[in-house]
Amino acid sequence: MRPETEHLLSRGGDLLDALLDSWDRSNTILVNLLRCVPEGGLQARAMAGSPTVSEMFTHMHHERMISVAEEAPEFAGEMPAGEWVMDQDAAHIEALLTESAGIVRAAVRAKVERGEAMELHYDHPILLVQLLMFHEAYHHGQIKLALKAAGMPISDDLAGPATWDVWRRKQ
Repeated sequence: MRPETEHLLSRGGDLLDALLDSWDRSNTILVNLLRCVPEGGLQARAMAGSPTVSEMFTHMHHERMISVAEEAPEFAGEMPAGEWVMDQDAAHIEALLTESAGIVRAAVRAKVERGEAMELHYDHPILLVQLLMFHEAYHHGQIKLALKAAGMPISDDLAGPATWDVWRRKQ
């Protein structure tokens, strides 16, 4: 078991820590997917008129940042200039995703620990993380489909360790 998650099973475990560990894993999977995108893959689209792979990644960052600004404005960081931005720099996209994942994590932790509701849409702060994970899983599938449609599929040998093994990791 990883030292940082060792406490999850002690005396029933702390559900908030388990949830935030899931959020961290989900972001790791998203970043791993970005790292698996082959050269030229950021421009791939599932079909004409669909967003590019790059635009889907930047949209996910945007959604995280806007959600925090609406739900926990005291944690809001700098808002992205646009929602569906074509960014050719995978390292920059990775930095954005890492930043926004940390902001979401901090906002949800603080709201739960203080017993505060979210400002606008959610009955409980945990619902924000659940929505974002669902949203990002949806786009994860779209990204893999876009790459496949463009003739650049990510092999199962690459995708498995980068995604499913992150969820199943027990150390």
